[in-house]
Amino acid sequence: MNSSFPLLAQIDSPAALRRLPESSLSAVAAELRGYLIETIGKSGGHFAANLGTVELTIALHYIFETPEDRLVWDVGHQTYPHKILTGRREALSTIRKLHGLAPFPQRAESPFDSFGVGHSSTSISAALGMALGARARGEHRRIAAIIGDGAMTAGMAYEALNHAGHLRADMLVILNDNEMSISPNVGGLSNYLARILSGHFYTSIREEGKKVLRHVPPMWEFARRAEEHVKGMVAPGTLFEEMGFNYIGPVNGHDLPTLIQTLGNLRDRPGPQFLHVVTCKGKGFAPAEQDPIAWHGVTRFDPDTGTLPPGKPDAKPTYSQVFGSWICDAASRDPRVLGITPAMREGSGLVEFEKRFADRYFDVGICEQHAVTLAAGLACEGMHPVVAIYSTFLQRAYDQLIHDVALQNLPVVFAIDRAGPVGQDGATHHGAFDLSFLRCIPNLVVMAPADEAECCAMLNTALSIEGPTAVRYPRGAGIGRPFDTGAATLPVGQGEIRHPGHGLAVLAFGVMVEPAMQAARKFGATGVNMRFIKPLDEALVLELARNHGHLVTVEDNVVAGGAGSAVAECLARHGLSVTITHLGLPDQFLEHGTREELLAACGLDESGLEDTIGALMPLAPRAHQNP
Repeated sequence: MNSSFPLLAQIDSPAALRRLPESSLSAVAAELRGYLIETIGKSGGHFAANLGTVELTIALHYIFETPEDRLVWDVGHQTYPHKILTGRREALSTIRKLHGLAPFPQRAESPFDSFGVGHSSTSISAALGMALGARARGEHRRIAAIIGDGAMTAGMAYEALNHAGHLRADMLVILNDNEMSISPNVGGLSNYLARILSGHFYTSIREEGKKVLRHVPPMWEFARRAEEHVKGMVAPGTLFEEMGFNYIGPVNGHDLPTLIQTLGNLRDRPGPQFLHVVTCKGKGFAPAEQDPIAWHGVTRFDPDTGTLPPGKPDAKPTYSQVFGSWICDAASRDPRVLGITPAMREGSGLVEFEKRFADRYFDVGICEQHAVTLAAGLACEGMHPVVAIYSTFLQRAYDQLIHDVALQNLPVVFAIDRAGPVGQDGATHHGAFDLSFLRCIPNLVVMAPADEAECCAMLNTALSIEGPTAVRYPRGAGIGRPFDTGAATLPVGQGEIRHPGHGLAVLAFGVMVEPAMQAARKFGATGVNMRFIKPLDEALVLELARNHGHLVTVEDNVVAGGAGSAVAECLARHGLSVTITHLGLPDQFLEHGTREELLAACGLDESGLEDTIGALMPLAPRAHQNP
């Protein structure tokens, strides 16, 4: 390890951190922040959020007896300091790489990762479950959930808070607020009050006073309201107090002495405790402080100059960018078009749309269920909403998709980004299941484009349908095919034969079309772009089955219940018997790695498809006739 981090080199576990004097912790924080900047500068990864949680992470592991005490992190973008302090320092450079450290906390990776995360707003529910489990087993274990202000926008977080307050669970919720929305309250006075309000003296007086005043109802009500008003003058904690939590804060999340004293005071407090901590995203690295969005997740960069590598001037547009261009054009043509996103403006390609159509743009926060039902309500009033959502996040709104949109046959367009393997974010973020869970829903039309031009045509087709539709596309760039966002559409439910052949037919869906067609051409097989998963082009499937001895389906969705299953069901329904090979993602959760690495591991890259189709081709009769 670099000699510039001598203290950090001594810390191979939180126990080692706890052996250091408190006076050394500021130096540990400086080294930890420097190590993050140096390591992520070389390897890439989540960045700004991690810089903001350095002091909080140190204080938590210093005060709590981890892993016996449980720390439950929300989402996990901010857990690199946690990984460094829990024995994974030297492996940090492998994070998000194939076979390297997981991008988020993962139970199988370390006993210090008490709960696996990746999607937001789960920490309070999980921590409550752990607190109740400890209570049931008669164990005295401290439980803390650390949740960000973004994750606090989700209804699940409030459901858990309400339940925890009702049960009077022994747990601590830490709100890591890095939006600086209450920054005027952060300073010496608020830190002093936080220490006082969390301390033994204040708590004992408060509890004794309650015992006395409860016997005098008018005085009890007066005292309760007075306490609320006093707290309200220095902290926005009324909501959390009403839900049954003892609210403390806001605390400067970079003031280690205050953090340590406050956490020490709260550690053994019975009942639900809520600590509001304000941090600066990107703390200690000026470019990330100034633009935390751009520095949220980064590739390699130069720590000395603080500059990100420039994008390639000739880079192909990503599917997100294609969608962004399309929705701007569609909105200019049709005043009914609106854009909805659950906190994924940049990722979904809606930055320009928000600028040009601010009154028709809705970022609902991390509230996928609300996003879908909001769209349903808008559709009821004659609008044509477009929900831009990642495949993995649409899973969270499945009930709303079925009951609020599809059941009522409402014209909502789902622009589903990050379909298939997404790369370094791993199992929690792969869009591996959408074709399986979408195609079983009545009224829903499901499409998958082969390239950028077809993506625009399918989105236009979706807008032309007076019912629910879904267009799913992958992360990253397409094949570089020129696209036109104009109003061209496709015939619903019709595929196309791209390459006539014999013996074996390759039926490809979505972005698997291009590599599958390369393999089909190489071996003289018939190559087909199916385009629609639902409605499936049954006439084309039956024709191919009657004229080929073997069918191969190719998709970047799990094989179980996917597009290939739709083909097999069609053949069974019509009594046709033909040998079928289904190629797709396996029945397992894929790890993290680049999209290219993961597709190759699944045999879905061009080389893998050529190997499979080349092996199957000699086995396929040149013609196969069914009655």
